[in-house]
Amino acid sequence: MRYTHILFDLDGTLTDSGPGIMNGFEYAIKKMGGTVEDRSSLRRFVGPPLEESFGKMLGYSPEDTQKAITTYREYYFQMGGVLENDVYPGVVKLLQDLSGMGLDLAVATSKFIKGTKIVLDHFDLAKYFSVIGCGNDSDLKTKKQIIEHVIKEYGITDLSKVLMVGDRHYDIDAAREIGIDSVGVLYGYGSEEEFKKAGATYIAATTEEVKRIIEE
Repeated sequence: MRYTHILFDLDGTLTDSGPGIMNGFEYAIKKMGGTVEDRSSLRRFVGPPLEESFGKMLGYSPEDTQKAITTYREYYFQMGGVLENDVYPGVVKLLQDLSGMGLDLAVATSKFIKGTKIVLDHFDLAKYFSVIGCGNDSDLKTKKQIIEHVIKEYGITDLSKVLMVGDRHYDIDAAREIGIDSVGVLYGYGSEEEFKKAGATYIAATTEEVKRIIEE
C-alpha cells in the first residue's frame, strides 16, 4: 500500500463533537455579553483552535479571548460539553480494519490533551493509536505544528507514506504545507468546495471511501 502512517483529526473526523463545542461557544459568547442569533453559525467553530475562533473569527481582544476560552472550558469540562459527542458511524470499523492491515495510526488534533484523552478513553478509541498529537499553549498551536510533531515522533523521513484525514481546511492546508497527502471527509463539518479550495488530495463521503483510498 502507498501509505504506512494515517493521521486522523479528532473533532468532526473521528467523533461528532459539534453539539458540545457549539453549546460551549454559545455559553461563552453569552457570558461575554454577546448574543447568538443563528445557532447554525456556531458550526464554523468546530475545528479551529480556540484562540483563532474567539480572537480572529469573533474579533475579541487578546484579553477577552483568554477570558472567553476559560469560560468555554468551564462549560466543556465542568458542565459535560466534552461528552456531548458521538463516534461517527463506520469509524470503529475503519480503525479496526486499518490496524489489521498493519498501518500505524495517529491522532493529530488542535484539542488539548485533557479533552482528547477524555474523548478517546470514553469511546475506547485510544487503543488504535500509537501516537496522539495534541495542541497546547506553547509550541503546538497550529495544525501544521501538531502534524509535524506526530511525524517527528514516528521518525518518518518519507513523507509520501503519510496521509492526513480531516474534516476542515485547517487539516488540508497543514498537510499541503508540510508536503503530505490528505483526505477531506464530507461527513464532518467541512464541504467539498472547502476541500477543493484547500487542495485536498482526495475527498471522501464515508469512512468506507477513506478505506478504499488507503487500499488503492
